[in-house]
Amino acid sequence: MDVIDIFFNWDVLVRSFPILLRGLGNTLLLGVASIVFGSVFGLLLCFARLYGPKPIQYLAIAYIDVFRALPILVVLILIYYALPFVGLSFSSFTSATLALSMVLAAFTAEVCRAGIETVAKGQFEAAASLGLSFWQTMRMVVLPQAVRVMIPPLTSNCISTFKDTALASVVAMPDLLKQANDTQALMANPTPLIGAAILYFLLLWPLVRLVGYLEKRSAQARLGH
Repeated sequence: MDVIDIFFNWDVLVRSFPILLRGLGNTLLLGVASIVFGSVFGLLLCFARLYGPKPIQYLAIAYIDVFRALPILVVLILIYYALPFVGLSFSSFTSATLALSMVLAAFTAEVCRAGIETVAKGQFEAAASLGLSFWQTMRMVVLPQAVRVMIPPLTSNCISTFKDTALASVVAMPDLLKQANDTQALMANPTPLIGAAILYFLLLWPLVRLVGYLEKRSAQARLGH
């Protein structure tokens, strides 16, 4: 049996493709859910850190530091395997979504904080002189300016989250990697793993190029100002 038959067996790939697509669907669902929840929670964390009462600020800082330091795999294992000992049991999908969202939120909060702090304080003072409330100032004045700085790193974090969905296979979630691993064991051929790698590439490569484009646009905008 030559290398082509071992790693690129067309017959095995065709038979495993429907299974891989089901795994890809689960991966997409997990990635989108984690990004949505993590982004919203991260923005709230950012506001808590910047504008909350001192105790809330300290709690937000502690959360951000802890979850930026912990590997996602450790968080996932703690949620899925440790929490049942205190009566909290979650499905593999829920556990993976929680782990990915909690870690993404910490990184999102830091990106949003950095973006908001690039806006000159005079913008806040001008908004206050116009009688705008805090949330009106954020929505109409601050965030539209900060978002140009925030988008490239936020997009990069989203790509990392999609890649980290592969860790869900550790808790037996039938994501793309888990389905590929099970299929290669069933068919005694590694081609399904190659197929999964190709699907990951096709999914994430356009997003990688998008990050490069956004970073270039952001740099040009800063030079323009």
